[in-house]
Amino acid sequence: MRSPLVVSSTLLGLLVALPVLSVGANLFAGDTGGTWGHLAATVLPEYIINSLLLSLGVGLGVAVVGVATAWLTAMTEFPGRRAFDWALLLPLAMPAYVLAYVYTDLLQFVGPVQTFLRESFGWRRGDYWFPEIRSLGGAILMFVCVLYPYVYLLARTAFLERGTGTFEAARSLGLSPWAAFRRVSLPLARPAVAAGVALVLMETLADYGTVAYFAVPTFTTGIYRAWFSLGDRVAAAQLAGALLAFVLLLLALERASRGRARFHETGRRRGERRPLSGWQAWAASGVCLLPLLFGFLLPGGLLFHLALGEGDSEFGLRYAVLAKNSLLVAGLSALLAVICALLLAYGLRLAQERRGGLGAPLARAANRIVGLGYAVPGSVIAVGVLIPVTRLDHWLAARWLDWFGANPGLILTGGIVALVYAYLARFLAIALHTVESGLARVTPSMDAAAKSLGCGPGEILRRVHMPLLRGSLFSAGLLVFVDVMKELPATLVMRPFNFDTLATQTYTLAADERLAEASTAALAIVAVGLLPVFLLARQISAGKSANAC
Repeated sequence: MRSPLVVSSTLLGLLVALPVLSVGANLFAGDTGGTWGHLAATVLPEYIINSLLLSLGVGLGVAVVGVATAWLTAMTEFPGRRAFDWALLLPLAMPAYVLAYVYTDLLQFVGPVQTFLRESFGWRRGDYWFPEIRSLGGAILMFVCVLYPYVYLLARTAFLERGTGTFEAARSLGLSPWAAFRRVSLPLARPAVAAGVALVLMETLADYGTVAYFAVPTFTTGIYRAWFSLGDRVAAAQLAGALLAFVLLLLALERASRGRARFHETGRRRGERRPLSGWQAWAASGVCLLPLLFGFLLPGGLLFHLALGEGDSEFGLRYAVLAKNSLLVAGLSALLAVICALLLAYGLRLAQERRGGLGAPLARAANRIVGLGYAVPGSVIAVGVLIPVTRLDHWLAARWLDWFGANPGLILTGGIVALVYAYLARFLAIALHTVESGLARVTPSMDAAAKSLGCGPGEILRRVHMPLLRGSLFSAGLLVFVDVMKELPATLVMRPFNFDTLATQTYTLAADERLAEASTAALAIVAVGLLPVFLLARQISAGKSANAC
Protein backbone atom coordinates (compact mmCIF):
# COMPACT_ATOMS: atom_id res chain seq x y z
CA MET A 1 0.00 0.00 0.00
CA ARG A 2 1.47 3.31 -1.06
CA SER A 3 1.75 6.16 1.43
CA PRO A 4 -0.55 9.14 0.68
CA LEU A 5 2.52 11.33 1.22
CA VAL A 6 4.40 9.53 -1.57
CA VAL A 7 1.45 9.84 -3.96
CA SER A 8 0.83 13.50 -3.18
CA SER A 9 4.52 14.42 -3.47
CA THR A 10 4.75 12.67 -6.86
CA LEU A 11 1.66 14.49 -8.14
CA LEU A 12 3.04 17.77 -6.82
CA GLY A 13 6.33 17.16 -8.63
CA LEU A 14 4.54 16.46 -11.91
CA LEU A 15 2.44 19.64 -11.49
CA VAL A 16 5.50 21.82 -10.93
CA ALA A 17 7.29 20.06 -13.80
CA LEU A 18 4.40 20.74 -16.20
CA PRO A 19 6.07 23.81 -17.81
CA VAL A 20 9.21 21.79 -18.51
CA LEU A 21 7.10 18.97 -19.93
CA SER A 22 5.20 21.54 -22.01
CA VAL A 23 8.50 22.65 -23.54
CA GLY A 24 9.52 19.02 -24.05
CA ALA A 25 6.27 18.31 -25.91
CA ASN A 26 7.58 20.48 -28.75
CA LEU A 27 10.82 18.54 -29.17
CA PHE A 28 9.49 16.32 -31.95
CA ALA A 29 6.83 18.65 -33.32
CA GLY A 30 6.92 20.56 -36.56
CA ASP A 31 9.46 20.82 -39.36
CA THR A 32 12.57 22.59 -38.13
CA GLY A 33 15.03 21.19 -40.63
CA GLY A 34 15.73 24.60 -42.15
CA THR A 35 16.41 26.26 -38.81
CA TRP A 36 18.55 23.40 -37.55
CA GLY A 37 20.50 23.30 -40.82
CA HIS A 38 21.20 27.02 -40.51
CA LEU A 39 22.23 26.72 -36.84
CA ALA A 40 24.45 23.66 -37.43
CA ALA A 41 26.23 25.34 -40.32
CA THR A 42 26.84 28.62 -38.52
CA VAL A 43 26.70 28.86 -34.73
CA LEU A 44 25.76 25.51 -33.14
CA PRO A 45 29.39 24.29 -32.67
CA GLU A 46 30.21 27.63 -31.05
CA TYR A 47 27.20 27.28 -28.73
CA ILE A 48 28.42 23.86 -27.60
CA ILE A 49 32.06 24.83 -27.09
CA ASN A 50 31.28 28.07 -25.25
CA SER A 51 28.71 26.37 -23.01
CA LEU A 52 31.21 23.63 -22.10
CA LEU A 53 34.03 26.09 -21.39
CA LEU A 54 31.71 28.37 -19.43
CA SER A 55 30.48 25.45 -17.31
CA LEU A 56 34.00 24.17 -16.68
CA GLY A 57 35.41 27.56 -15.74
CA VAL A 58 32.51 28.61 -13.52
CA GLY A 59 32.21 25.18 -11.87
CA LEU A 60 35.89 25.07 -10.93
CA GLY A 61 35.89 28.70 -9.85
CA VAL A 62 32.90 28.54 -7.52
CA ALA A 63 34.04 25.19 -6.08
CA VAL A 64 37.47 26.57 -5.16
CA VAL A 65 36.23 29.92 -3.84
CA GLY A 66 33.15 28.54 -2.09
CA VAL A 67 34.85 25.60 -0.35
CA ALA A 68 37.93 27.61 0.66
CA THR A 69 35.93 30.43 2.24
CA ALA A 70 33.46 27.98 3.83
CA TRP A 71 36.24 25.96 5.43
CA LEU A 72 38.09 29.00 6.73
CA THR A 73 35.04 30.66 8.30
CA ALA A 74 33.60 27.43 9.73
CA MET A 75 36.72 25.72 11.06
CA THR A 76 39.35 28.39 11.79
CA GLU A 77 39.70 31.65 13.69
CA PHE A 78 41.40 34.66 12.06
CA PRO A 79 41.03 38.45 11.98
CA GLY A 80 37.63 39.50 10.65
CA ARG A 81 36.15 35.98 10.69
CA ARG A 82 32.90 37.05 12.36
CA ALA A 83 32.29 39.72 9.74
CA PHE A 84 33.14 37.39 6.85
CA ASP A 85 30.62 34.83 8.17
CA TRP A 86 27.73 36.92 6.86
CA ALA A 87 29.49 39.31 4.48
CA LEU A 88 30.51 36.53 2.09
CA LEU A 89 26.81 35.98 1.34
CA LEU A 90 26.28 39.55 0.10
CA PRO A 91 27.08 38.88 -3.60
CA LEU A 92 23.89 36.76 -3.70
CA ALA A 93 21.95 40.01 -3.88
CA MET A 94 23.97 41.34 -6.84
CA PRO A 95 22.47 40.40 -10.25
CA ALA A 96 25.09 39.06 -12.65
CA TYR A 97 23.99 41.32 -15.50
CA VAL A 98 24.36 44.39 -13.26
CA LEU A 99 27.87 43.26 -12.37
CA ALA A 100 28.59 42.91 -16.09
CA TYR A 101 27.47 46.49 -16.75
CA VAL A 102 29.46 47.85 -13.81
CA TYR A 103 32.74 46.14 -14.72
CA THR A 104 32.34 47.01 -18.38
CA ASP A 105 31.90 50.66 -17.42
CA LEU A 106 34.93 50.40 -15.11
CA LEU A 107 37.35 48.47 -17.35
CA GLN A 108 36.47 49.48 -20.93
CA PHE A 109 38.82 51.65 -23.01
CA VAL A 110 37.12 54.91 -22.00
CA GLY A 111 36.57 53.73 -18.43
CA PRO A 112 38.36 55.18 -15.40
CA VAL A 113 40.95 52.38 -15.07
CA GLN A 114 42.36 52.54 -18.61
CA THR A 115 42.01 56.31 -18.69
CA PHE A 116 44.08 56.55 -15.50
CA LEU A 117 46.76 54.26 -16.98
CA ARG A 118 47.01 56.30 -20.18
CA GLU A 119 47.21 59.59 -18.32
CA SER A 120 49.78 58.26 -15.83
CA PHE A 121 52.16 56.68 -18.36
CA GLY A 122 51.43 58.71 -21.49
CA TRP A 123 50.16 55.64 -23.35
CA ARG A 124 47.95 55.63 -26.41
CA ARG A 125 45.81 52.93 -28.02
CA GLY A 126 48.08 50.08 -29.11
CA ASP A 127 50.87 50.96 -26.67
CA TYR A 128 49.67 48.52 -24.02
CA TRP A 129 47.66 45.34 -23.56
CA PHE A 130 44.62 45.21 -21.32
CA PRO A 131 42.35 42.17 -20.83
CA GLU A 132 38.99 42.38 -22.60
CA ILE A 133 36.25 42.16 -20.01
CA ARG A 134 33.55 41.47 -22.61
CA SER A 135 34.78 37.94 -23.36
CA LEU A 136 34.30 34.35 -22.27
CA GLY A 137 36.85 34.81 -19.50
CA GLY A 138 35.09 37.95 -18.34
CA ALA A 139 31.75 36.14 -18.25
CA ILE A 140 33.30 33.33 -16.17
CA LEU A 141 34.66 35.92 -13.73
CA MET A 142 31.26 37.62 -13.41
CA PHE A 143 29.48 34.35 -12.64
CA VAL A 144 32.11 33.22 -10.13
CA CYS A 145 31.90 36.58 -8.32
CA VAL A 146 28.14 36.44 -7.81
CA LEU A 147 27.43 32.69 -7.66
CA TYR A 148 30.13 31.34 -5.33
CA PRO A 149 27.81 31.97 -2.29
CA TYR A 150 25.72 28.97 -3.41
CA VAL A 151 28.68 26.67 -2.71
CA TYR A 152 29.85 28.70 0.29
CA LEU A 153 26.43 28.56 1.94
CA LEU A 154 25.84 24.83 1.52
CA ALA A 155 29.44 23.80 2.22
CA ARG A 156 29.67 25.97 5.33
CA THR A 157 26.39 24.57 6.63
CA ALA A 158 27.77 21.05 6.13
CA PHE A 159 31.05 21.89 7.89
CA LEU A 160 29.23 23.48 10.84
CA GLU A 161 26.65 20.71 11.21
CA ARG A 162 29.28 18.00 10.99
CA GLY A 163 31.52 19.70 13.52
CA THR A 164 35.22 19.20 14.09
CA GLY A 165 35.04 15.69 15.55
CA THR A 166 36.07 13.84 12.38
CA PHE A 167 38.73 16.45 11.60
CA GLU A 168 40.23 16.13 15.08
CA ALA A 169 40.13 12.34 14.82
CA ALA A 170 42.03 12.50 11.53
CA ARG A 171 44.59 14.85 13.08
CA SER A 172 45.05 12.47 16.03
CA LEU A 173 45.94 9.75 13.52
CA GLY A 174 48.85 11.81 12.26
CA LEU A 175 47.36 13.57 9.25
CA SER A 176 48.39 17.15 8.53
CA PRO A 177 45.65 19.82 8.48
CA TRP A 178 45.65 19.83 4.67
CA ALA A 179 45.56 16.02 4.46
CA ALA A 180 42.75 15.83 7.04
CA PHE A 181 40.74 18.37 5.08
CA ARG A 182 41.35 16.65 1.72
CA ARG A 183 40.83 13.06 2.85
CA VAL A 184 38.11 13.42 5.53
CA SER A 185 36.27 16.76 5.74
CA LEU A 186 35.92 17.45 2.02
CA PRO A 187 34.58 13.98 1.08
CA LEU A 188 32.01 14.18 3.90
CA ALA A 189 30.83 17.56 2.61
CA ARG A 190 30.71 16.35 -0.98
CA PRO A 191 26.88 16.19 -1.32
CA ALA A 192 26.58 19.81 -0.22
CA VAL A 193 29.41 20.98 -2.51
CA ALA A 194 28.01 19.01 -5.45
CA ALA A 195 24.54 20.46 -4.87
CA GLY A 196 25.96 23.99 -4.79
CA VAL A 197 28.00 23.51 -7.97
CA ALA A 198 25.00 21.94 -9.73
CA LEU A 199 22.85 24.97 -8.86
CA VAL A 200 25.58 27.32 -10.09
CA LEU A 201 25.93 25.46 -13.39
CA MET A 202 22.18 25.50 -14.00
CA GLU A 203 22.06 29.22 -13.20
CA THR A 204 25.02 29.85 -15.51
CA LEU A 205 23.62 27.85 -18.42
CA ALA A 206 20.21 29.53 -18.07
CA ASP A 207 21.58 33.08 -17.88
CA TYR A 208 20.91 35.37 -20.79
CA GLY A 209 21.65 38.95 -19.73
CA THR A 210 25.35 38.53 -18.95
CA VAL A 211 26.37 36.36 -21.91
CA ALA A 212 24.29 38.43 -24.32
CA TYR A 213 25.88 41.68 -23.16
CA PHE A 214 29.36 40.16 -23.34
CA ALA A 215 28.59 38.74 -26.82
CA VAL A 216 29.36 35.14 -25.78
CA PRO A 217 27.16 32.78 -27.84
CA THR A 218 25.77 29.95 -25.70
CA PHE A 219 22.79 27.61 -25.81
CA THR A 220 20.69 30.24 -24.04
CA THR A 221 21.44 32.98 -26.55
CA GLY A 222 20.66 30.45 -29.27
CA ILE A 223 17.27 29.74 -27.67
CA TYR A 224 16.40 33.42 -27.62
CA ARG A 225 17.54 33.94 -31.21
CA ALA A 226 15.58 30.94 -32.49
CA TRP A 227 12.48 32.07 -30.58
CA PHE A 228 12.50 35.82 -31.15
CA SER A 229 14.69 36.39 -34.22
CA LEU A 230 13.88 33.33 -36.32
CA GLY A 231 10.34 32.96 -34.96
CA ASP A 232 10.73 29.20 -34.56
CA ARG A 233 9.46 28.19 -31.11
CA VAL A 234 9.88 24.49 -31.92
CA ALA A 235 13.60 24.92 -32.70
CA ALA A 236 13.94 27.00 -29.52
CA ALA A 237 12.28 24.23 -27.52
CA GLN A 238 14.62 21.70 -29.10
CA LEU A 239 17.65 23.80 -28.15
CA ALA A 240 16.23 24.01 -24.63
CA GLY A 241 15.89 20.23 -24.67
CA ALA A 242 19.56 19.91 -25.64
CA LEU A 243 20.43 22.24 -22.75
CA LEU A 244 18.37 20.10 -20.37
CA ALA A 245 20.12 16.96 -21.65
CA PHE A 246 23.49 18.60 -21.01
CA VAL A 247 22.56 19.48 -17.42
CA LEU A 248 21.12 16.01 -16.86
CA LEU A 249 24.40 14.50 -18.08
CA LEU A 250 26.38 16.63 -15.60
CA LEU A 251 24.15 15.57 -12.70
CA ALA A 252 24.28 11.91 -13.73
CA LEU A 253 28.08 11.95 -13.96
CA GLU A 254 28.36 13.46 -10.48
CA ARG A 255 25.99 10.91 -8.95
CA ALA A 256 27.72 8.03 -10.74
CA SER A 257 31.10 9.19 -9.48
CA ARG A 258 29.88 8.74 -5.89
CA GLY A 259 29.50 5.01 -6.46
CA ARG A 260 28.09 3.28 -3.40
CA ALA A 261 29.44 5.89 -0.99
CA ARG A 262 27.09 7.25 1.67
CA PHE A 263 27.46 10.49 3.58
CA HIS A 264 25.34 10.09 6.72
CA GLU A 265 26.04 12.15 9.79
CA THR A 266 26.64 10.19 13.00
CA GLY A 267 27.39 13.01 15.41
CA ARG A 268 26.99 16.73 15.97
CA ARG A 269 29.85 17.50 18.35
CA ARG A 270 31.48 20.78 17.52
CA GLY A 271 34.90 21.64 18.83
CA GLU A 272 36.67 24.96 18.97
CA ARG A 273 37.80 26.63 15.77
CA ARG A 274 41.51 26.22 15.12
CA PRO A 275 43.17 29.63 15.65
CA LEU A 276 45.47 30.87 12.91
CA SER A 277 48.35 33.22 13.59
CA GLY A 278 50.97 35.19 11.74
CA TRP A 279 50.95 35.12 7.96
CA GLN A 280 48.40 32.29 7.90
CA ALA A 281 45.83 34.44 9.70
CA TRP A 282 46.27 37.39 7.36
CA ALA A 283 46.33 35.08 4.32
CA ALA A 284 42.95 33.65 5.44
CA SER A 285 41.58 37.20 5.76
CA GLY A 286 42.84 37.98 2.27
CA VAL A 287 41.30 34.84 0.77
CA CYS A 288 37.90 35.79 2.22
CA LEU A 289 38.25 39.46 1.30
CA LEU A 290 38.96 38.97 -2.43
CA PRO A 291 35.60 37.41 -3.50
CA LEU A 292 33.73 39.84 -1.27
CA LEU A 293 35.64 42.79 -2.76
CA PHE A 294 35.07 41.86 -6.40
CA GLY A 295 31.59 40.41 -5.94
CA PHE A 296 30.01 43.10 -3.78
CA LEU A 297 32.12 45.88 -2.27
CA LEU A 298 33.65 47.28 -5.46
CA PRO A 299 30.54 47.07 -7.70
CA GLY A 300 28.32 48.14 -4.81
CA GLY A 301 30.54 51.17 -4.16
CA LEU A 302 30.48 52.13 -7.84
CA LEU A 303 26.68 51.80 -7.96
CA PHE A 304 26.37 53.89 -4.80
CA HIS A 305 28.64 56.55 -6.30
CA LEU A 306 26.54 56.64 -9.48
CA ALA A 307 23.30 56.76 -7.51
CA LEU A 308 24.51 59.71 -5.45
CA GLY A 309 25.86 61.59 -8.44
CA GLU A 310 23.43 60.84 -11.27
CA GLY A 311 20.80 58.54 -9.75
CA ASP A 312 17.15 58.34 -10.69
CA SER A 313 15.54 61.65 -9.79
CA GLU A 314 12.17 59.93 -9.44
CA PHE A 315 13.27 57.81 -6.47
CA GLY A 316 10.58 57.77 -3.78
CA LEU A 317 7.08 56.36 -3.57
CA ARG A 318 7.45 54.53 -6.90
CA TYR A 319 10.35 52.51 -5.53
CA ALA A 320 8.37 51.67 -2.40
CA VAL A 321 5.72 50.12 -4.68
CA LEU A 322 8.40 48.26 -6.63
CA ALA A 323 9.92 46.96 -3.39
CA LYS A 324 6.50 45.86 -2.13
CA ASN A 325 5.80 43.95 -5.36
CA SER A 326 9.23 42.29 -5.23
CA LEU A 327 8.84 41.29 -1.58
CA LEU A 328 5.37 39.90 -2.19
CA VAL A 329 6.27 37.55 -5.03
CA ALA A 330 9.67 36.63 -3.58
CA GLY A 331 8.34 35.83 -0.10
CA LEU A 332 5.36 33.83 -1.38
CA SER A 333 7.50 31.89 -3.86
CA ALA A 334 10.16 31.11 -1.22
CA LEU A 335 7.57 29.82 1.26
CA LEU A 336 5.85 27.60 -1.31
CA ALA A 337 9.20 26.36 -2.66
CA VAL A 338 10.37 25.25 0.78
CA ILE A 339 7.09 23.41 1.45
CA CYS A 340 7.11 21.72 -1.95
CA ALA A 341 10.81 20.79 -1.71
CA LEU A 342 10.31 19.22 1.71
CA LEU A 343 7.37 17.13 0.48
CA LEU A 344 9.18 16.07 -2.70
CA ALA A 345 12.44 15.11 -0.99
CA TYR A 346 10.72 13.27 1.87
CA GLY A 347 8.27 11.58 -0.50
CA LEU A 348 11.19 10.22 -2.53
CA ARG A 349 12.88 9.01 0.66
CA LEU A 350 9.71 7.14 1.67
CA ALA A 351 9.26 5.68 -1.81
CA GLN A 352 12.83 4.38 -1.81
CA GLU A 353 12.26 2.73 1.57
CA ARG A 354 9.19 0.91 0.20
CA ARG A 355 10.96 -1.27 -2.33
CA GLY A 356 8.99 -2.66 -5.26
CA GLY A 357 6.32 -1.13 -7.47
CA LEU A 358 6.43 2.08 -9.47
CA GLY A 359 6.40 4.46 -6.49
CA ALA A 360 10.15 5.06 -6.28
CA PRO A 361 10.79 5.40 -10.06
CA LEU A 362 7.87 7.83 -10.46
CA ALA A 363 8.91 9.93 -7.45
CA ARG A 364 12.54 9.95 -8.64
CA ALA A 365 11.53 10.95 -12.16
CA ALA A 366 9.30 13.77 -10.86
CA ASN A 367 12.12 15.11 -8.67
CA ARG A 368 14.62 15.01 -11.52
CA ILE A 369 12.29 16.82 -13.91
CA VAL A 370 11.60 19.47 -11.28
CA GLY A 371 15.34 19.88 -10.80
CA LEU A 372 15.88 20.48 -14.51
CA GLY A 373 13.55 23.50 -14.49
CA TYR A 374 16.37 25.66 -13.13
CA ALA A 375 18.37 25.12 -16.33
CA VAL A 376 15.58 26.40 -18.58
CA PRO A 377 15.72 30.14 -19.37
CA GLY A 378 13.07 32.15 -17.60
CA SER A 379 11.30 33.22 -20.79
CA VAL A 380 11.03 29.60 -21.95
CA ILE A 381 9.57 28.60 -18.57
CA ALA A 382 7.14 31.52 -18.91
CA VAL A 383 5.92 30.27 -22.27
CA GLY A 384 5.73 26.74 -20.87
CA VAL A 385 3.49 28.11 -18.12
CA LEU A 386 1.38 30.28 -20.39
CA ILE A 387 0.36 27.43 -22.72
CA PRO A 388 -1.45 25.23 -20.14
CA VAL A 389 -2.43 27.99 -17.70
CA THR A 390 -4.03 30.15 -20.39
CA ARG A 391 -6.13 27.20 -21.53
CA LEU A 392 -7.16 26.57 -17.92
CA ASP A 393 -7.94 30.27 -17.52
CA HIS A 394 -10.29 30.23 -20.51
CA TRP A 395 -11.97 27.06 -19.26
CA LEU A 396 -12.50 28.56 -15.80
CA ALA A 397 -13.85 31.78 -17.30
CA ALA A 398 -16.33 29.81 -19.44
CA ARG A 399 -17.51 27.78 -16.44
CA TRP A 400 -17.85 30.94 -14.33
CA LEU A 401 -19.89 32.56 -17.07
CA ASP A 402 -22.19 29.51 -17.25
CA TRP A 403 -22.67 29.33 -13.49
CA PHE A 404 -22.89 33.00 -12.49
CA GLY A 405 -23.63 34.83 -15.75
CA ALA A 406 -20.61 37.13 -15.46
CA ASN A 407 -17.20 37.09 -17.13
CA PRO A 408 -14.46 37.08 -14.43
CA GLY A 409 -11.67 37.82 -16.91
CA LEU A 410 -8.28 36.16 -16.54
CA ILE A 411 -8.32 34.59 -13.10
CA LEU A 412 -4.82 33.04 -13.09
CA THR A 413 -2.78 34.94 -15.68
CA GLY A 414 -4.40 38.26 -14.78
CA GLY A 415 -2.83 38.19 -11.29
CA ILE A 416 0.35 36.92 -9.69
CA VAL A 417 -0.78 33.27 -9.47
CA ALA A 418 0.69 32.30 -12.83
CA LEU A 419 3.81 34.38 -12.10
CA VAL A 420 4.43 32.55 -8.79
CA TYR A 421 3.81 29.24 -10.58
CA ALA A 422 6.52 30.18 -13.09
CA TYR A 423 8.88 31.03 -10.24
CA LEU A 424 8.25 27.63 -8.64
CA ALA A 425 8.89 25.82 -11.91
CA ARG A 426 12.09 27.84 -12.35
CA PHE A 427 13.53 27.91 -8.82
CA LEU A 428 12.14 24.89 -6.95
CA ALA A 429 15.33 23.05 -7.89
CA ILE A 430 17.28 25.36 -5.55
CA ALA A 431 15.19 24.39 -2.55
CA LEU A 432 15.03 20.74 -3.62
CA HIS A 433 18.81 20.35 -3.94
CA THR A 434 19.33 22.03 -0.56
CA VAL A 435 16.74 19.88 1.24
CA GLU A 436 17.98 16.68 -0.43
CA SER A 437 21.50 17.52 0.71
CA GLY A 438 20.23 17.93 4.28
CA LEU A 439 18.20 14.71 4.18
CA ALA A 440 21.25 12.79 2.93
CA ARG A 441 22.92 13.50 6.29
CA VAL A 442 20.03 12.01 8.31
CA THR A 443 20.69 8.32 8.86
CA PRO A 444 17.92 5.79 8.07
CA SER A 445 18.36 4.42 11.60
CA MET A 446 16.69 7.55 12.97
CA ASP A 447 13.59 6.80 10.86
CA ALA A 448 13.66 3.21 12.05
CA ALA A 449 13.90 4.29 15.69
CA ALA A 450 10.93 6.66 15.28
CA LYS A 451 8.89 3.90 13.60
CA SER A 452 9.65 1.53 16.47
CA LEU A 453 8.13 4.13 18.80
CA GLY A 454 4.90 4.16 16.78
CA CYS A 455 5.45 7.30 14.68
CA GLY A 456 3.91 7.41 11.21
CA PRO A 457 5.50 9.04 8.13
CA GLY A 458 3.88 12.42 8.77
CA GLU A 459 4.87 12.43 12.43
CA ILE A 460 8.43 11.41 11.58
CA LEU A 461 8.65 14.31 9.15
CA ARG A 462 7.30 16.78 11.71
CA ARG A 463 9.11 15.60 14.82
CA VAL A 464 12.37 14.16 13.47
CA HIS A 465 13.33 15.52 10.06
CA MET A 466 12.07 19.10 10.23
CA PRO A 467 14.01 20.00 13.41
CA LEU A 468 17.16 18.46 11.94
CA LEU A 469 16.60 20.23 8.61
CA ARG A 470 15.90 23.65 10.07
CA GLY A 471 19.15 25.12 8.77
CA SER A 472 18.72 23.56 5.34
CA LEU A 473 15.10 24.74 5.07
CA PHE A 474 16.08 28.27 6.03
CA SER A 475 18.93 28.22 3.51
CA ALA A 476 16.57 26.96 0.79
CA GLY A 477 14.07 29.72 1.49
CA LEU A 478 16.70 32.44 1.33
CA LEU A 479 18.20 31.15 -1.93
CA VAL A 480 14.79 31.12 -3.62
CA PHE A 481 13.91 34.54 -2.17
CA VAL A 482 17.04 36.22 -3.51
CA ASP A 483 16.79 34.54 -6.92
CA VAL A 484 13.16 35.62 -7.35
CA MET A 485 14.17 39.16 -6.42
CA LYS A 486 16.64 39.13 -9.33
CA GLU A 487 14.60 37.12 -11.87
CA LEU A 488 14.02 38.99 -15.13
CA PRO A 489 12.80 37.05 -18.20
CA ALA A 490 9.91 35.21 -16.53
CA THR A 491 8.86 38.39 -14.73
CA LEU A 492 8.89 40.43 -17.93
CA VAL A 493 6.73 37.88 -19.75
CA MET A 494 4.38 36.79 -16.94
CA ARG A 495 3.84 39.92 -14.81
CA PRO A 496 0.31 41.32 -14.70
CA PHE A 497 -0.44 44.66 -16.30
CA ASN A 498 1.18 47.58 -14.44
CA PHE A 499 3.04 45.21 -12.09
CA ASP A 500 6.73 46.15 -12.04
CA THR A 501 9.47 44.91 -9.72
CA LEU A 502 12.89 46.18 -8.76
CA ALA A 503 14.47 43.65 -11.13
CA THR A 504 12.47 44.75 -14.18
CA GLN A 505 13.22 48.40 -13.40
CA THR A 506 16.95 47.67 -13.08
CA TYR A 507 17.19 45.69 -16.30
CA THR A 508 15.12 48.11 -18.35
CA LEU A 509 17.33 51.04 -17.42
CA ALA A 510 20.62 49.10 -17.65
CA ALA A 511 19.72 47.68 -21.07
CA ASP A 512 19.22 51.26 -22.28
CA GLU A 513 22.76 52.07 -21.05
CA ARG A 514 21.26 54.26 -18.30
CA LEU A 515 23.50 52.72 -15.65
CA ALA A 516 23.37 55.72 -13.35
CA GLU A 517 19.58 55.50 -13.12
CA ALA A 518 19.66 51.69 -12.95
CA SER A 519 22.01 51.93 -9.96
CA THR A 520 19.14 53.15 -7.76
CA ALA A 521 16.96 50.11 -8.42
CA ALA A 522 19.97 47.76 -8.22
CA LEU A 523 20.90 49.14 -4.81
CA ALA A 524 17.28 48.73 -3.73
CA ILE A 525 17.47 45.01 -4.62
CA VAL A 526 20.62 44.70 -2.52
CA ALA A 527 19.05 46.59 0.41
CA VAL A 528 15.93 44.41 0.39
CA GLY A 529 18.06 41.27 0.38
CA LEU A 530 20.28 42.31 3.30
CA LEU A 531 17.86 41.33 6.09
CA PRO A 532 17.45 37.67 5.03
CA VAL A 533 21.22 37.46 4.52
CA PHE A 534 21.78 38.60 8.11
CA LEU A 535 19.16 36.16 9.40
CA LEU A 536 20.69 33.29 7.45
CA ALA A 537 24.21 34.08 8.68
CA ARG A 538 22.96 34.11 12.26
CA GLN A 539 21.12 30.82 11.73
CA ILE A 540 24.04 28.87 10.27
CA SER A 541 26.47 30.36 12.78
CA ALA A 542 24.37 29.02 15.62
CA GLY A 543 24.55 25.56 14.03
CA LYS A 544 21.94 24.15 16.38
CA SER A 545 19.04 21.85 15.76
CA ALA A 546 16.10 21.01 17.94
CA ASN A 547 15.98 17.57 19.46
CA ALA A 548 13.43 15.15 18.13
CA CYS A 549 11.37 12.88 20.29
